Amino acid sequence: VQLVESGGGLVEPGGSLRLSCAASGFTFSIYYMSWLRQAPGKELEWVSYIDSDSKYTHYTDSVKGRFTISRDNANNMLYLQLDDLKTEDTAIYYCANTQYPIGNYNKGQGTQVTVSS
Repeated sequence: VQLVESGGGLVEPGGSLRLSCAASGFTFSIYYMSWLRQAPGKELEWVSYIDSDSKYTHYTDSVKGRFTISRDNANNMLYLQLDDLKTEDTAIYYCANTQYPIGNYNKGQGTQVTVSS
């Protein structure tokens, strides 16, 4: 299993980023996928999930209305659109092949998102 995140960077408050995750080594199209994040000095936090067919999505309250998860099963890609970014969104963002980070699952090496003026 390989999950490779990209698209992070430094952005000012109110700005936007689009994170990507390239998946390989498993049958991507049948898995729920999620985005997790870990801020400095804090525990890993679940951010959002999407079901295998893109019919259902769910977000943690702090990002509802600002972040959008999506996927492209034909190309084994997962995305997270981050809009109206806030300083508290600063974290390393990971994609994972799970609905929630419980039990056995895989995640990538992460991509750093820094929101600062």
